[in-house]
Amino acid sequence: MALEEQAGWEIRCAASGAEAVALASADPPDAVLLDVEMPELDGPATLAALRAAPACAHVPVLFLTAHDDPAELAQLRALGAVAVLAKPFDVAALAGEVAGALEWAA
Repeated sequence: MALEEQAGWEIRCAASGAEAVALASADPPDAVLLDVEMPELDGPATLAALRAAPACAHVPVLFLTAHDDPAELAQLRALGAVAVLAKPFDVAALAGEVAGALEWAA
């Protein structure tokens, strides 16, 4: 809601990694925000599935995680994520953090 209401972005939500891959494959988004821990298909597995789908292979992906282990964060970046954003996050600052990571004007 913060990204829609504060930044005016069009947001599509998915209830699972598999649903996210299906949505992104059908209509590639400008970017994808993934939680690292999700049921069935976690964030890293969802990123791998997105990269395997030709329509969204180059869509930038950002991870959201409550983990703060530097090695784990580095591993997530090594998977090809543009950024790893910490949870909990400041709702008012989220759009700016996402835009900054993607090098978009906020």
